[in-house]
Amino acid sequence: MELKEIQEIIKAKNITTLRLEYPDLYGVSRGKMMPAKRLEAIAEEGLGFAQAIYAIHLANDVAAETGCGYEIEWKDMTIMPDLNTFAVLPYLEGTARLIGNAFRDGKPIPVDPRYALQNILKKYEEKNLRAVCATELEFFLFDPTAGSPTDLYNSNLACVYQLNPTCDKTGFLPKLQNTLMDLGLDILYMNHEFFPSQYEINWKHDEALKIADDSFTFKYVCKEMAAQENLHLTFMGRPTTDGGGSGYHIHLSLSDPKTRKNLFDDPKGQDGISDLTRYFIGGQMAHAKGMSALFAPTINSYKRYVPDSFAPYYLAWGLDNRTVYCRVPAERGAATRVENRAPCASANPYLIFAAAFAAGLDGIENKIDPGEHAVGDIYGVEPGTYDTVPFYLRDALEELKADKVLCEAMGPELIQAFVALKEDELDRFRKSVTDWEFNEYSFQL
Repeated sequence: MELKEIQEIIKAKNITTLRLEYPDLYGVSRGKMMPAKRLEAIAEEGLGFAQAIYAIHLANDVAAETGCGYEIEWKDMTIMPDLNTFAVLPYLEGTARLIGNAFRDGKPIPVDPRYALQNILKKYEEKNLRAVCATELEFFLFDPTAGSPTDLYNSNLACVYQLNPTCDKTGFLPKLQNTLMDLGLDILYMNHEFFPSQYEINWKHDEALKIADDSFTFKYVCKEMAAQENLHLTFMGRPTTDGGGSGYHIHLSLSDPKTRKNLFDDPKGQDGISDLTRYFIGGQMAHAKGMSALFAPTINSYKRYVPDSFAPYYLAWGLDNRTVYCRVPAERGAATRVENRAPCASANPYLIFAAAFAAGLDGIENKIDPGEHAVGDIYGVEPGTYDTVPFYLRDALEELKADKVLCEAMGPELIQAFVALKEDELDRFRKSVTDWEFNEYSFQL
């Protein structure tokens, strides 16, 4: 989008406020707000921020050893807007936004998650491959006005795939749908998921960077609109013990940049998929453990990985099989794709797509054979038949650090900062006392 075109939209839509946003390592939106008349200056000069934002954890303090704080003398960075991401935020009067990338001295900052994805996608472009993806993002809604912060928006059981006022008492979902469509997300459908107050929204597949930007936008718009309705919306992996987990299934494919032909499809190939697809799956499986910390980035994320939950447990791939780690849905032709079911809804969109496509690229370059696909409900197989996903964040971090291919692809600076943040999280959790511990021990011991 050209600057002049944006200026015309700003004038026509009476936009008075502009937000320049970018993702931190959690995928949380960070940014600054300014008068819209400053667009031209921002497009040319960008906006300054402390790079230490990549070192700040969710308890609002700076983690040590990230390489983004005292190690670089608390230096600043500049966020430069990507004009193609300009969008009017219809739920905020007179407000528009731009997504940006981080630079210092005119060079990209490697710890920027958006840059990490762009860097990996560039490698696909060099191979004349177009990376395509889609998402399935689940979330829970709570109604703090009902009396408690943990009161569900819809506490009724057995509402899966139901659509009625009982499931959405304030009509929040249609408002959210229409807003997301106004923002350019081509919504396909939305539905009530299996657990009370759990919902899912899907939109049409597209080029990987756009879908990552859409996902980044989707997550903060959902939370901001819920707050406007006095609701609490969370992408936390498993927010309650009684409820289930929220996944972030990602659908991945490769196409020809010119013809847009799906290169994963091959009617003459085994199972109707190409060798390219098999190698891509081989990469997913080879780096499954290494990707886990990026796919499931919180301590809580691992409470989603339990048998019979339709979340991954064993590391296997299959054909239209929802019990496996990687699934190839039944559709062929233009819809041929690989679904990685491991990511947690709390994950950073840029990092999960960067990791998944980096793993796929290694599979393609080294022709990694994924082996035979699994058959049947593998939750019930004899233990030891398949390896398992990591079940704890600490183990996943060790797997990430040991995965040299993935670390190189993501960039050592980003890996250092991410691991330091997560190790700080583990240390803080180790020293915290949970309700479970109090209820389990205090009355009897």
